[in-house]
Amino acid sequence: MQAFLIIALAHFLALLSPGPDFFLVARTSVSSGWRVASGACLGIALANGAFIAMAFTGLSVLQEGSLLFTTLQLAGAGYLLYIGVLFLRHAGQTQLGAVAGQQAAQGWWRGLAMGFLSGILNPKNALFYASLASMVSNASVGWKTTCAVWMFSVVLLWDLLVAVAIGNQRVLRRFARALPWLERASGVMLVLLAAALLVHMLRG
Repeated sequence: MQAFLIIALAHFLALLSPGPDFFLVARTSVSSGWRVASGACLGIALANGAFIAMAFTGLSVLQEGSLLFTTLQLAGAGYLLYIGVLFLRHAGQTQLGAVAGQQAAQGWWRGLAMGFLSGILNPKNALFYASLASMVSNASVGWKTTCAVWMFSVVLLWDLLVAVAIGNQRVLRRFARALPWLERASGVMLVLLAAALLVHMLRG
């Protein structure tokens, strides 16, 4: 029980730190509303779930320094750069308002794909869950399953909370003038994260 509480606390504290997933959910929620952004939330949760499953079943193909991990880092840096530039290009073009049914459905699936890519191409996720899994390496399958389900659920619920809070139309209308700058700031942060990842790889 103590190990579970430590893992749950460490996991939640990690979620509080804004990263690529946060900026993607925020941008999608601002541009299309929280319902469309829920697709990105689910995609992110599924990607985290994949890493959790790999870590908790002892799969070691994503160890730091391996060819697959290096490839993941490169792909992750490229994807962060892509969505960062995308945010910068479209800053100030966001139209506040309801999204039509078919457009919303297409946006939801697109958000799901982008959310999954954002989560699965983040090498920090692989290392983070591998470190947490080491704390329950000797635990029963039941405890591991409980921890895995808990972490998947918390990721999904937290991202949905972020999407609902940021996508509130009343709040958005009050801060409409600041939205282009917030979008630019998100884009810059993602580009900087991509650059930091590449620098880390070169130094390694």
